[in-house]
Amino acid sequence: MGLLKKKTGKKKHSMSRFASGGGGGGTEISPLRPSYVEKLPPCLGHCPSGNDIRGWLKLIAEREKVGMSLEEALDAAWRLEVETNPFPAVMGRVCPHPCEDHCNRKEKDGAVAINSVERFIGDWGLERKLELPTVDAGGPFPEKVAVVGAGPAGLSVAYQLARRGYGVTVFEAFPKAGGMLRYGIPVYRLPREVLDAEIQRILDLGVELRCGTTIGREITLDGLRKEYDAVFLGIGAHRGRKMGIPGEDGPGVYTGTEFLNRANEGGDVAVGNRVVVIGGGDTAVDAARVCKRLTADSAAVSKRMGAEVTILYRRTRAEMPAIEREIEEALEEGITLEYLAAPIRILRDAEGRVTGMVVQRMELGEPDESGRRRPVPVEGDTFEIECDTVVMAVSQQPDWESLGTALPSEGSWLETDEWGRTSIDGVWSGGDVRGLGLATISIGQGRKAAESIHATLRGEELPAEDPRPPIGADRIKMEFYPEKARAERAVLSPEERLARPFDEADLGITREQALEEATRCFSCGLCFACENCWMYCQNNCFKKLPEPTVGRYYEIDLATCDGCKKCWEECPCGYIDGQ
Repeated sequence: MGLLKKKTGKKKHSMSRFASGGGGGGTEISPLRPSYVEKLPPCLGHCPSGNDIRGWLKLIAEREKVGMSLEEALDAAWRLEVETNPFPAVMGRVCPHPCEDHCNRKEKDGAVAINSVERFIGDWGLERKLELPTVDAGGPFPEKVAVVGAGPAGLSVAYQLARRGYGVTVFEAFPKAGGMLRYGIPVYRLPREVLDAEIQRILDLGVELRCGTTIGREITLDGLRKEYDAVFLGIGAHRGRKMGIPGEDGPGVYTGTEFLNRANEGGDVAVGNRVVVIGGGDTAVDAARVCKRLTADSAAVSKRMGAEVTILYRRTRAEMPAIEREIEEALEEGITLEYLAAPIRILRDAEGRVTGMVVQRMELGEPDESGRRRPVPVEGDTFEIECDTVVMAVSQQPDWESLGTALPSEGSWLETDEWGRTSIDGVWSGGDVRGLGLATISIGQGRKAAESIHATLRGEELPAEDPRPPIGADRIKMEFYPEKARAERAVLSPEERLARPFDEADLGITREQALEEATRCFSCGLCFACENCWMYCQNNCFKKLPEPTVGRYYEIDLATCDGCKKCWEECPCGYIDGQ
């Protein structure tokens, strides 16, 4: 946990007189005496990467309390961030930040802008040319590990193993590393120089990268298993799926992954003046916004036009899984969203060119297995849309043929346990090959697979589950914290975005905003030196530590405690428990 020492929940008091940090001490006197119990904050509990968000926010916010300079604090925050996520600048741009959805500050004046601060920290690391930290795990080790796929999962596992002292070779079928980060996310959302810089840091640890190498052609999976001591499969899900409707085969119709792959790499993508994108996820919104950019010219931009782009989605806006901010920006750019609509046939002329589609009007029925209400056709209610290009961004799946071996049948996913272990001896897996998900999920799966590979090769136990009890908003004294407005990112105007279609559209937050935003963190479940316990205690039980560190500021003299419980009643962040 970097500068924050990990606690293991409540501990029985020893015979020591003092309790400091996360333990207790002294002789039992009253059942109401306090103890320090570090809690699991909801931001960390809902970060698929397992990032210590509270930790790096506190390093910034409390730097002066522990005698750190701003430079030292930001360097330390970056090092703590990359313990679990080697892509802070990338994820600070593209992660939909589920951590913020669960932030306890939502109950007061809005969630902490965690993702914005993450981007600031990531960019700080790039500007400073900070090197990824290694881990003293007893290496270097003689075992070699093969990683198939250089997406976020594969690069995450490569990073975590290389920093522990293993030789890692990454095999990538595409010309460059990055997976869906490169071939699925448009450059105006993720500048390639940012992605390249964060990938290079991983390679600088000694990871060997072999691009343009397809498993099943140059080398087989069985061959890798013989040559390497462990194999990680992170081939992603790059094969887009069509819908099986009449007229979908032929020119003018793309899958979402195919379209973004070609567009992102500067390939020849023929896009007409009337485009229909089918789907409601990030791929659909990205494809629609790229279509708008590919067809924009200076005259059209002045009228915020370009191609007429329509997104068809079979549910309503409330059910759209795409990032809300991306949907808003698409609407600002003049893209039309047609809800409760699903195509049933694509129309073509005598030469085979797309001319339009027949669309079925839908209504919402009972919830399906996803928890969302199922779209149901409205009998007899259809209409036509004119179009000359169709992008089907409805789903995608792994390309099993690229692996060249007998694995699950086409359309299914590779099954693993929670540590990424497959049914094939010596083979682990993670990322979209296990099921479509977020890049942050892939990064977390890669880390856990690396921990499992390391434990297996060393004959060690797997890391234990986090024992810290979770803490919710009900344990936070909201009134203690002053109102503070949330920092909002600067974004180019719609006119600027279309005039400079492939410049980065989101400008992030300033240094001043990031430093102030870090102070909005409640420090849920961990001391932040508010001094309430020290001030309210009538018996002077709390002693300030002469050399405090982030999260550790006091010790408790239990011999003088009479169990008045005022300290844990007044602790605003829920760190102090009464026994």
